[in-house]
Amino acid sequence: MELGNQTHIPVFILLGLSEEAELQPLLFGLFLSMYLVTFTGNLLIILAIATDSHLHTPMYFFLSNLSFSDICFTSTTVPKMLMNIQMQTKVITYEDCITQMFFFMLFLALGNFLLTVMAYDRFVAICHPLHYTVIMNPRFCGLLLLASWLLTLLDALVHALMVLRLSFCTELEISHFFCELNQVIQLACSDTFLNVLVMYLATGLLAVIPFTGILFSYMKIVFSILKISSAGGKYKAFSTCGSHLSVVSMFYGTTFWVYLSSTTNENSRASAIASVMYTVATPMLNPFIYSLRNEDIKQALRKLVS
Repeated sequence: MELGNQTHIPVFILLGLSEEAELQPLLFGLFLSMYLVTFTGNLLIILAIATDSHLHTPMYFFLSNLSFSDICFTSTTVPKMLMNIQMQTKVITYEDCITQMFFFMLFLALGNFLLTVMAYDRFVAICHPLHYTVIMNPRFCGLLLLASWLLTLLDALVHALMVLRLSFCTELEISHFFCELNQVIQLACSDTFLNVLVMYLATGLLAVIPFTGILFSYMKIVFSILKISSAGGKYKAFSTCGSHLSVVSMFYGTTFWVYLSSTTNENSRASAIASVMYTVATPMLNPFIYSLRNEDIKQALRKLVS
């Protein structure tokens, strides 16, 4: 039997979070509100850091890049979902699906790397405070950011090119609100062994290793904080990384929960609903976490607004 050629494939069908017509206006309003809050909150963080010279430090440099990554990450999925609901269609073209998949993987991995770099920044600040300005100099921070971009670009490009080599059958329904890599691969009627192998290897390299680096950094941070004699000194040291630790816990907690549950739960629609936590909710909450727990950001936002 001859496999269908991917050039003959006009569209994929995104089934979304629900097929019930009466829920579509509710979903549209909910996700539009979340997207606007995400965009506005992260943009304010970027502007506050850019306009306040007191925040031109490595920690806030990486935070502004994380906010930019969150804006782009959410923008890869939510606007298309909103457009499909508004136009009462579930169609996404083959080219748009590959493009969405590429940018989704790019900014997901970039956010992961930025959280790792921020953990290293806090490790140096707390464990080696006297050498902080020497180690975290502008050139080194720029190299860390450049390396994060290059690695994530390479990862997303490899996955996108691997999908382009696949042939697809006629069943092109994706039980998700965006083109998720694993579900697109499952639709192929050609051999996907190499795609699956690369996907798991990339997950190991670009997810497990950074997560291990974050754990190692915080182990060192905790040991250093415990050596501080005064309670006030311990609180001050821990408060500098409290916001980052909250964001890391939320990002990895929701991501691991979604992907671990998807391996045991055959209901892909339930997995799609759960994935809203790390694709939409986490980027929306990040600005609140950093602004509510950080006096420097609060003051910069007050100056920006006034």
